[in-house]
Amino acid sequence: QVQLVESGGGSVQAGGSLTLSCAASGYTYSDYCMAWFRQAPGKEREGVAWISPDGNTFYFDSVKGRFTVSKGKTKNSMFLQMNTLKPEDTAMYYCAARRYGCYAGRHLYGAPDFDYWGQGTQVTVS
Repeated sequence: QVQLVESGGGSVQAGGSLTLSCAASGYTYSDYCMAWFRQAPGKEREGVAWISPDGNTFYFDSVKGRFTVSKGKTKNSMFLQMNTLKPEDTAMYYCAARRYGCYAGRHLYGAPDFDYWGQGTQVTVS
């Protein structure tokens, strides 16, 4: 059974940094696209960062240059380093996984295309 567990959320002042972690189990890690999504109250869930099975990374425009997604050396973990945080980054952050690639053509897969989800971790920037 696939399980994703996020950790690392919290409250931080604007301009600060946080690192989120996602621990994955129950599947062949190397075959899966993994991603971070976020959802603020009253808004749709949006993709933040994606990392493909071969390590290519993709970012939502508003976080480019501030956020970095990476896989752990143990290969069953993923991280999101978030720097220069802004109040608009406040949201529940979710780790997600789907088998195979992160995109089709020029289209990055969105929330409906992901099969597995963690429970989320709250990030609050004031």
